[in-house]
Amino acid sequence: MKKRTLLDESLIFERSSPGRVGYSLPEDDLPERQLLQDVPVDLCRTALADFPEVSEGEIVRHFTRLSQWNLSAATTLYPLGSCTMKYNPIVNELVARFAGLAQLHPLVPDEFAQGALALLYDLQHRLAEVSGMDAISLQPAAGAQGELTGMKLIRAHHVEQGRPRKKVLIPGSAHGTNPASAALCGYTVTEVPTGVGGMLEAATVAKHVDDEVAALMVTNPNTLGLFEREIVQTCEVLHARGALVYMDGANLNALMGVAKPGHMGADVIQFNLHKTFSTPHGGGGPGAGPVGVKKILEPYLPNPRVVKERGQYRWSNDFPRSIGKVRSFYGNFGILVRAYAYILAMGSDGLTQATHMAVLNANYLRKRLEHEFTIAEATPCMHECVFSDRSFTHSGVKTLDIAKRLLDYGFYAPTIYFPLVVSGALMIEPTETESKEALDEFADALLAIAQEIKDNPDTLKNAPLLTPVSRLDETRAARHPVLRWRKEPMKN
Repeated sequence: MKKRTLLDESLIFERSSPGRVGYSLPEDDLPERQLLQDVPVDLCRTALADFPEVSEGEIVRHFTRLSQWNLSAATTLYPLGSCTMKYNPIVNELVARFAGLAQLHPLVPDEFAQGALALLYDLQHRLAEVSGMDAISLQPAAGAQGELTGMKLIRAHHVEQGRPRKKVLIPGSAHGTNPASAALCGYTVTEVPTGVGGMLEAATVAKHVDDEVAALMVTNPNTLGLFEREIVQTCEVLHARGALVYMDGANLNALMGVAKPGHMGADVIQFNLHKTFSTPHGGGGPGAGPVGVKKILEPYLPNPRVVKERGQYRWSNDFPRSIGKVRSFYGNFGILVRAYAYILAMGSDGLTQATHMAVLNANYLRKRLEHEFTIAEATPCMHECVFSDRSFTHSGVKTLDIAKRLLDYGFYAPTIYFPLVVSGALMIEPTETESKEALDEFADALLAIAQEIKDNPDTLKNAPLLTPVSRLDETRAARHPVLRWRKEPMKN
């Protein structure tokens, strides 16, 4: 089994040598000019103190070596479950950079943006078709903001009915952001226990529903990677008491082209475009989390919305019951372009095939690993498989140790300790973009680690051993990050 090796790299400031430059220009024969005549004084530095002085070659090699420290979907299988980043085809990036799209100013009059508006209008309809919903808003900037928007829509509905209600039900197998979204809308959260096999049971939900319940937030497939078999009956239970159903659409990549949340009884969902439609992830950068709703919630969708009248597209704010804007301008347009390009390139058959491959790949890994790692639920999974730490607790090795050791084998670590309903969870989602060879390389790495646990568990407890930086104090790194270089000694 090949392990990852990386060259250590000093700071660019430490490579500096006085007088060394990265350029060579002919002697200037133009009249000398005072730059301060053209640039305001307050915008000019008087000196570049401690600016690194290096050659061009040193700069290129420095940043190239640093880039190799990264693990990403562009370098290897990226098995992060729950919020997976999968490979984003380059053609999507090229389309998003078309001058007519990338250089379009958000304040340009509608008549000069007909192509962009047509794209957004058509994307709305395609997302509605995929999800079985009646209307779409493309505004939210990420999946979590889509959740918040969806819950605001539910609240607006109940307020208009004269009873805003107080509670939201959430099963333990839901995504971790769901309780926060409900709480931000003023709801108290009640956890609904799951039943046999980690599945939500309609009878259990019925015991928790009363006239104060505004909605159930259910993730389907859930975070155990399992399809909620009683979802239709569960939605009927909620609707019978005037409550609505929010279905977390983050795992839509396991349903796309096969089943539709709108047909199961969901009233609102969000789309995590990075996971289902192959766009860059929103964390740390622009993302998009469109929201789809049934007719009952359509009047409350955010303003403005793209409408088509007499063959022309325009932005409309003529929706007086709207909850208002949730994002500046019209959302992250470039991300929406990437998703649209992906959908057109794949076609309906291609989207269905992607779902089949995502499910097949997850089950392939489950079968290759389950004789060494205890599977959380011994049933075929959907898009991801979840293992527990039960098979190696006797060795003293923790899930965290396995995740750290995977870095030495050249793979980013899967999601760990989530979902909370699984002891020492190790959640793996390969996505549909990985080949059998890539899956085997990843499985071989985990099996090699399983053997290391038997032979020399201390190896894992000290991992990673081959990365430029070993195990960090993660709490301190998160709370006191050092984000810039200073010449003076760092204070503890």
